[in-house]
Amino acid sequence: MARKQRQEVTSREITGLKYFDKLAPLLERLHDDACERDRAGNRQLHYDEYCLLILLYLFNPVVTSLRGLQQASELSKVQKKLKCPRAALGSLSEAATVFDADRLKEIIAELGEQLQRVERDPRLKAVPGALTAVDGSLVSALPRVMEASWLKAQTGSGLVKWRLHTHFEVDRSVPTRIDVTPSDGGEHDERAVLERTIEPDHTYVLDRGYAKFLLFNRIVAARSSYVCRVRDNSVYEVLESRPLTEADRALNVLSDEIVSIGHQGKAEARPDHPVRLVIIRTSPHTSRGKCGGGSTGPGSDGYLRIATNLLDVPAEIIALIYIHRWTIEIFFRWLKHVLGCRHLLSHSQNGIEIQTYCAIIGCMLISLWTGRKPTLRTYEMICHYFSGLASEDELLAHLAKLEPQEQTRSQTR
Repeated sequence: MARKQRQEVTSREITGLKYFDKLAPLLERLHDDACERDRAGNRQLHYDEYCLLILLYLFNPVVTSLRGLQQASELSKVQKKLKCPRAALGSLSEAATVFDADRLKEIIAELGEQLQRVERDPRLKAVPGALTAVDGSLVSALPRVMEASWLKAQTGSGLVKWRLHTHFEVDRSVPTRIDVTPSDGGEHDERAVLERTIEPDHTYVLDRGYAKFLLFNRIVAARSSYVCRVRDNSVYEVLESRPLTEADRALNVLSDEIVSIGHQGKAEARPDHPVRLVIIRTSPHTSRGKCGGGSTGPGSDGYLRIATNLLDVPAEIIALIYIHRWTIEIFFRWLKHVLGCRHLLSHSQNGIEIQTYCAIIGCMLISLWTGRKPTLRTYEMICHYFSGLASEDELLAHLAKLEPQEQTRSQTR
């Protein structure tokens, strides 16, 4: 059966645009970007206007595609509130390639400075620098039918895959950096990308895909630290065994050792600093293989082997640090499943970066607005408001309930 066509976006379905007035000053610095290439002086769609339209797409579930966004731009209400003219479909497509995605990073940095740090677990006070979880996520974009057919004929696949290399600051629950690269390995390998983006005064929390001794050495040379799961078959020699405390055992720590790790005789393949190995008991599982185009990852023998250069931090804290790595997995779920980034408005690297950075700005604005980490329920209520299903009073009532809920949670800990 033919799929039912989506009805055109109507003015009645677009509400809440007055809140975009607060976004306009934040983005107005982008207005003249890429205008120097417009020799005719007739550019209609500017960078700040394009970003506002993307944010409209992210927060209004009625707008589900680039064509729907183009229809929304024809509405007088949208043009008046966003102060942008009707955007042609060709202009929206071109915008993803002519505007510089890196300009949005400075706005993200400014918003990040305004966000208050979430109260840190007092047990993590001994962790130096900013606790930063690092990981990558795949986004698959299905090109147009003809392009997909050409790709399938050439490569055997109609999917173009990109990886989002993300640095997520645990204390503020916000990403501080995202680099978008093709998912083709080589210089775009997740470890190679991290090597190029290491900063001082961070504690990087990494999964075993990042286990590479040269990477460890560069993190330490940059005056930062790492807590990284290594592979189950890692080769090492125990140099010193440390006693465990009751607090260590409470977090299932089995051993705490200083080790010599890596192959003997290969200096370039060994750490150039003391390495500590903390082994933690966990639930064993076997890999289920690929399902629906995704992978469940490698299996586990029931032991997490955590390597770190933090020698003076209790073993229980090393275990606790690694537990916080899952915050970045929660962020990826939020980004792809909640803020609409499973459907890409552009298939170019620059266009994906613009959409991703706008989604991050949206996350940060929710945090600044509510004073809390963005949640699915709050996002849904905001979407109900922007689509006209919830009134402004109902939205404000929902936000007012958040603070006492947070206080109640802290009192029951």
